[in-house]
Amino acid sequence: MRRGLIAAPGYPFLLGGALLIFLGWALSWPWLSLAGLLGAGFFAYFFRDPQRLGPSDPAAIVSPADGKVVFLDEIQEDRFLHGPAKRLAIFMNVFDVHVNRAPVAGTVADIRHQPGKFKAAFLKEADRLNEQQATLLDRDKGGQVLVVQIAGLLARRIIGFVKPGQKLARGERLGMICFGSRVDLYLPPESEILVKVGDRLKAGSSTVGRWASV
Repeated sequence: MRRGLIAAPGYPFLLGGALLIFLGWALSWPWLSLAGLLGAGFFAYFFRDPQRLGPSDPAAIVSPADGKVVFLDEIQEDRFLHGPAKRLAIFMNVFDVHVNRAPVAGTVADIRHQPGKFKAAFLKEADRLNEQQATLLDRDKGGQVLVVQIAGLLARRIIGFVKPGQKLARGERLGMICFGSRVDLYLPPESEILVKVGDRLKAGSSTVGRWASV
């Protein structure tokens, strides 16, 4: 799916704003046109989809999301990776770009949606309780990574752009979450993490780690 300055899921929201502007003009209700203008401006900003330039290092792992690193840990991941993994959690506030990207070049091996609650995404237990969608990637040069999009208090819709079997370049768009949320990245235990809690990242361009071997 080709994407421009605005992510495709934002078009209906922009159309709604344009409709309010038109109705306000047709009915001579300037307040309605103003509401439409403000709404369209907000949605244009929220659904922005900028182009990103990734690192030249072939071993680099890029961030799957814009936002702030809220925690790093090592856990046992038994749903997909079936072993220990390093986890990097990125919280996206409503002002961050919400288009998510592939952290490595590879093939989509599996996608699973899990219904759940809509608790604050920055809470550590959100990965167990909240609505989420997991995307497993088989890396072109061996190994697997897992990207989990987690809904939050305001996020009520996780949108996928890819399907199983699809090949992705590093930094290619794989989906988005509407209105504030979190993305967790699971990496092999031998990978090197290059960020710390509190760092702000940009999807597709910020290097968050490196493979032990290219």
